[in-house]
Amino acid sequence: MKKPTLLVGAGALTLLVVAVGLSLRPGTDPVAAQQPLKSEHTGPAVARLGNQQIDLPELQRVLASLPAETREQLRGNRGALEAWIRSRLTQKAVLEQADAQGWRQRPEVEQQTRAATEQIVFRDYMLSVSQVPADYPSAAELQQAYDNGKAQWLTPPLYRVSQIFLAVNDPQSVDGVRRQAQELSRKAQAAPGEFAALATQFSQDPGTAQQGGDSGLQPLQQLVPEVRGAVSRLKVGAVSDAVQSAAGFHVLKLTAQEPARTATLDELRERLTQALRAQRQEQIAKAYLEGMLNTATLSIDGAELNKVLE
Repeated sequence: MKKPTLLVGAGALTLLVVAVGLSLRPGTDPVAAQQPLKSEHTGPAVARLGNQQIDLPELQRVLASLPAETREQLRGNRGALEAWIRSRLTQKAVLEQADAQGWRQRPEVEQQTRAATEQIVFRDYMLSVSQVPADYPSAAELQQAYDNGKAQWLTPPLYRVSQIFLAVNDPQSVDGVRRQAQELSRKAQAAPGEFAALATQFSQDPGTAQQGGDSGLQPLQQLVPEVRGAVSRLKVGAVSDAVQSAAGFHVLKLTAQEPARTATLDELRERLTQALRAQRQEQIAKAYLEGMLNTATLSIDGAELNKVLE
């Protein structure tokens, strides 16, 4: 059963977007980092901090660089977007101070910049010489990969569970909450068709209460252990007794169950295609590097090498 508190999701999204945004922002490329941070801007400021600002083109570039799903979540989460803006402006201000003190010219910074630049050039060049043909994999190759891995495509049984959740906020309230859960269980067992209405009225799980307690299809492994055991004993349409977990009490109804089955090729097509293309690209890159070793004479001076190892 999903945890009753969903507030963590927004915070996690904020941290994710900030991390991804900072990793993809203009200025993280070590090649660009060799130049001092400039204060020229290409449009009106969305936000300012001292001499630094974020303009609309920069914000649009960040959004465009994110995965589509994350981008859509961010568009609907103003708090996460503002958190990224604050982090980016703070970083710009720090870089401004570092530039004023000649930090980019420090030998250790220049060495790290050169090393990072080499890695970027190497990575991008290898991507260019290991391109996978657009028509790979073919339908036959995809079918063969699916057939060869068929044992891996087995999906576990899925359970559609509805719940009425009552939280226990302090030890002194356990007995009272238990009695309330037991009473709700008796009512729901007497009239299973009223379960959704009872969940909407009494459940304290904000993620499911407005859906009549419905938490959707999920494997048993995703349920908390106490709930997992109760659900595994229920028949479709049946309601459980009150079940206690670390968070509180659950009254459960099994509304549907799907048996274990093998996922179809159509269900796996996109994921399998991406995996095969990634594998083929790795093979092409490996062959290219091996070809470099085979086309020139390799010599290693053992004496000089020993000096390093001593």
